[in-house]
Amino acid sequence: MEHHISSKTITLSTIEDIIQNNKKLFLSDESKEKVVKCRTYLDNKMASGNEVIYGINTGFGSLCNTVISAEELGELQHNLVKSHACGLGDEIPREIVRIMLLLKIQGLSYGHSGISIDTLSLLIELFNNQVYPIVYSQGSLGASGDLAPLAHVSLILIGLGEVYYKGQRRNSMDVLNELGLKPVQLQSKEGLALLNGTQFMQAFGVYILMYANKYKSIADLVACVSIEGYNGHKSPFNPLIHKVRNQKGQAETARNVLNFLEGSEIFENEKLDVQDPYCLRCIPQVHGASKDMIDYATQVFETEINSVTDNPTIFPDEDIIISGGNFHGQPLAIALDSLALALAELASISERRVYKLNFGYRGLPAFLVNKPGLNSGFMIPQYTAAGIVSQNKQLCTPAVVDSIDSSNGQEDHVSMGANAATKCYKVFENLEKVLGIELLAGFQALEFRKDKKSSVAIENLKQVYREKIPFIENDVELHVEMKKSIAFVQTLVRV
Repeated sequence: MEHHISSKTITLSTIEDIIQNNKKLFLSDESKEKVVKCRTYLDNKMASGNEVIYGINTGFGSLCNTVISAEELGELQHNLVKSHACGLGDEIPREIVRIMLLLKIQGLSYGHSGISIDTLSLLIELFNNQVYPIVYSQGSLGASGDLAPLAHVSLILIGLGEVYYKGQRRNSMDVLNELGLKPVQLQSKEGLALLNGTQFMQAFGVYILMYANKYKSIADLVACVSIEGYNGHKSPFNPLIHKVRNQKGQAETARNVLNFLEGSEIFENEKLDVQDPYCLRCIPQVHGASKDMIDYATQVFETEINSVTDNPTIFPDEDIIISGGNFHGQPLAIALDSLALALAELASISERRVYKLNFGYRGLPAFLVNKPGLNSGFMIPQYTAAGIVSQNKQLCTPAVVDSIDSSNGQEDHVSMGANAATKCYKVFENLEKVLGIELLAGFQALEFRKDKKSSVAIENLKQVYREKIPFIENDVELHVEMKKSIAFVQTLVRV
């Protein structure tokens, strides 16, 4: 299967399709023409005059006023890649590295970066052969582009650094030789085109959003199991109350709950309690607000992945090279901080439902187990969920407000979007864990309502769930069942 890189707008769904189906990338004729045209324009520009252009014949950052001779322009670009590969911390997941490669190729294909067709073709070969440069989680300020992470991506292009290939950590040059590929000699501007850009932030955001958009309904589905287990009221989901508020995500959530629980004898049953606690009654309002924020972040990222974010930007048709700031990650940083909050709130209200299910109310035994006291039941899974939710609160401190001066004051306001990205990724992982715990507790509670049936959707889900995770009669090593429940939740969005 193939995907042709072109000016056609790509979406999160496009990227998911390419990654999950291991599609090979090819440059369209249109993109080849744009890339060659831009490179030819830049070469002619450099050959015909003595114009000083940032990053092309000058140093970088606060060294922008240091002019570099024509003979040293290639060396300048090689030095840039080597000197900027300063990442530290954990290696980022290879699936995210693969998305970085894809997005870098897309951004360079628009013909405004001055990349050579040889360099771009080598990037495509790396992607198609599933070569994963080793990229680290720390090092980017999210402002002059993701300099350090993208430098680590780019080292292999000049035969340096290490990569993962066929599951093994290998020397880059050895892998190039094995594939019959040769490193490139970077020309003017190419190193800067490779390192400037927001692809580290983009890749994390794209990865999270591919699944977060699915968790918008899965979180509702998991909540429905808890509603049934707790014998919750139907009235909070009546369309009339959501119509008069007119919040999109809120109304969508209420509809989801009504659809998932359609035909449930438990849901329709007359209740003895007057109303439910907020963690059930306000599911539409809380889940809905998170949905709206996920939609906002999706819009920001789908705009960014179709953009040119390196600097300077070359406009061959207008005969102008502009030094600007498209590499600044502010739009992504704000979106990522907001997305982390949205995901954390889905986890927070999920943990509260686990807490309520443990209470021993509404005909449920304390801690959802027979012979409580002899058995501790679901006491400690709630502790675990609470600890995870507390960690999310700490991770949700905004990164974007914490700008730090760099490059001797030349880069005096940075987005910290890379930190926002890695924090958001951890919050996303934590959400999956908490939803897994809630589903385990919710189905455990539902077993104590055998006198009435739930909806077809919930009963069918329970049947599949019980094939992997049993009802807990007496205390067991719950860590094992929690892990299986989390894996089950993940399969609901990774299909």
